[in-house]
Amino acid sequence: MTDIITPRRSVLYMPGANDKALEKAKTLPCDAIIFDTEDSVAPDMKAVAREKVAAAVRSGEYGRRELTIRINGLDTEWWQDDLRSAGSAAPSAVVVPKINSADDVGVVEAVLDTIDGAANTSIWAMLETPAAMERAVEIATSSERLTVLVMGTNDLAKELRAGLVPGRAPLLWGLGRCVNAARYAGKVILDGVYNDVKNPEGFAAECAQGAEMGFDGKTLIHPTQVEPCNEAFAPTAAEVEHAERVIAAWDEGIAAGKGVITVDGRMIENLHVDNARRSLAIAAAIADLEA
Repeated sequence: MTDIITPRRSVLYMPGANDKALEKAKTLPCDAIIFDTEDSVAPDMKAVAREKVAAAVRSGEYGRRELTIRINGLDTEWWQDDLRSAGSAAPSAVVVPKINSADDVGVVEAVLDTIDGAANTSIWAMLETPAAMERAVEIATSSERLTVLVMGTNDLAKELRAGLVPGRAPLLWGLGRCVNAARYAGKVILDGVYNDVKNPEGFAAECAQGAEMGFDGKTLIHPTQVEPCNEAFAPTAAEVEHAERVIAAWDEGIAAGKGVITVDGRMIENLHVDNARRSLAIAAAIADLEA
């Protein structure tokens, strides 16, 4: 089955109770927005944020950006009202923090199934606890409605009592485990946020690391992170040109009955062709989104 590529290079959290932020998001070149009612919203503003983000999704004023809503966790008093409000607004997805098991996904799905207008709303599950690391495959394979896994690296580091350090050595085992679960289940996976918005070099390094590990994109906390993130998670012009040559050489070689096919002196096989085709599909999807 051919993948349908939806670019999710840059996925920006925007505080749901902040009118200025909600307005600013209309102009930013991010692929997707997470309208947040959780961490960025004080308890006495939860109901206000809930209404504001639902109105934002319904407004039709965000162009082709993919719009999602992060609700509060299943262990809070707000989650059911959040979910019913979000589902009724029919966003692309609801983002659910601290998913610890397939049962958690099932609880969210059961509520979404009862909401008029939410039939096409997906679930994005945040993996940010030791339980989620241990059950990553279970979670990733729990539902067809679950389409995206989102790393919650800040909370994961807290739960592990690990340091948030350059290179993320204490978290790499968990990040890799979750990437593997996503690929096993055929899901998209987004890297966690980078906290130091005044360190563009550190951010660029972490984007490069995430792309190398296999993440499809990265969640962001500041508008200045959007454009460098888009660049990091997109094929370069050189990569696109190389992919085109790989496919052309492969097609010509197969047609000529060649046993060995090379590009730039290196032998290419089916896996290289598959990678090349995916790179071109991603580049085409990005070009279409930005057209």
